[in-house]
Amino acid sequence: MRKYDITTVDAYIAAAPPESRETLEALRDLVTSTCPRASEGISWGVPFYRQDGFLAGYSAFKAHALFGLTFRLTDDDRKRLEEKGYGTGLKTVKIKYGQKLPTAILREMLKRQAKANADKVKTKAKTGKMAK
Repeated sequence: MRKYDITTVDAYIAAAPPESRETLEALRDLVTSTCPRASEGISWGVPFYRQDGFLAGYSAFKAHALFGLTFRLTDDDRKRLEEKGYGTGLKTVKIKYGQKLPTAILREMLKRQAKANADKVKTKAKTGKMAK
């Protein structure tokens, strides 16, 4: 569900289908507790988080939520998620409504991205250039 007229995460969740709200709130709590310095907002019509760069976002669909990361899932992440019944894309995890969040795996991935973002900021500060 992309809503370009919505400007806050609270409004996005309130406008989402009722069956999606518990999952969306759980994803929100997961991101904000894992990365408490992350800024929360709406980008590209969906809830999105930044911490020293792009971090993650999520969106509601008819029967599932899609959790999107700003980096590619590793083969190990993908294997662990798929073994637990989650769909995966290049940078996404598909979570059916009513399905328990893969909290431990998502936390690991968020921490990995937050560290990579922080490392880029440190490298840029040292060299005056953005690391590739």
